[in-house]
Amino acid sequence: MFPIIPASSSTTTYQNDEGVMAFGRGSNVSNLISNTGVVSSDVSGVGTARNYVGGCEYGGDKGIMAYGKLDSAPGTYQNVSNKVSNAGVVASDTAGVGTARMVTAACGYGGDKGIFGYGNTGSFVSMTNKVSSAGVVADDTTGVGTSRAAGAACEYGGTKGIFGFGYDGGQTSYTNLVSNTGVVASDQAATTGTARNEIAACEYGEDKGIFGFGHAGSPAGFVAMTNLVSNAGVVATDQAAVTGLARGGLGACEYGQDKGIFAFGAGAAGCTAVSNLVSNGGVVATDTAGVGSTCGYVGACSFN
Repeated sequence: MFPIIPASSSTTTYQNDEGVMAFGRGSNVSNLISNTGVVSSDVSGVGTARNYVGGCEYGGDKGIMAYGKLDSAPGTYQNVSNKVSNAGVVASDTAGVGTARMVTAACGYGGDKGIFGYGNTGSFVSMTNKVSSAGVVADDTTGVGTSRAAGAACEYGGTKGIFGFGYDGGQTSYTNLVSNTGVVASDQAATTGTARNEIAACEYGEDKGIFGFGHAGSPAGFVAMTNLVSNAGVVATDQAAVTGLARGGLGACEYGQDKGIFAFGAGAAGCTAVSNLVSNGGVVATDTAGVGSTCGYVGACSFN
């Protein structure tokens, strides 16, 4: 007898070959990531220039950037979105859906859908917005878990996701699992990882994830440690700090189908464009010299 699979769920997983990082620091330029992890020079921008943008995959081979804030005007939170084609082309703005906010986290789920969650509207929030397999952003879903911003999210287990870390008035290490139907679970007990915000995360190894870098508050400041996520959604303790530049506000995405990359960000000396590759075993490499405009608070996703 064949198993019955609900129509709303998916068992198909997708591993993408390339990535893109876009927006950040009041710009709308983008930088493509090749299937070997090479960051391209700047691509002329399309869409509203803004920072604190979230990004995730949808449709198996495409991506979407959404939300953020205008750099030039404090409090001008955004809810516009910009689709990324399976060739890495960033589209012009799609009219906003959901509560305008900044520093959201986002990840894929269900094999071909995405979800944005949490953020800052002037106060911390926990609502989420699902992204359909056609890239349509849904209205707000009532939040679950601690309201916070500047965390990160990534896929794990092929069809599930996880939100983690962030800032709720202080650095946090809460995590919230996302089922393969986009249901966000309540807070998991704080991980043994260092609480921090301005963190980034991506999938690696086809079914695992990694959180990395961020700001741990005083006196530690910016850090370069990472935390691996198993294919069951378990977050591991801190990995010894990589030799990469300690920074926050960076982007992360999958490339080469089973590897990842952290890039850009802002450290103690300001914005940077360095990148750090993640192997299919979750090992983070030393800094690669920066390419493209030095910027932080970018959105990132994989495609193709």
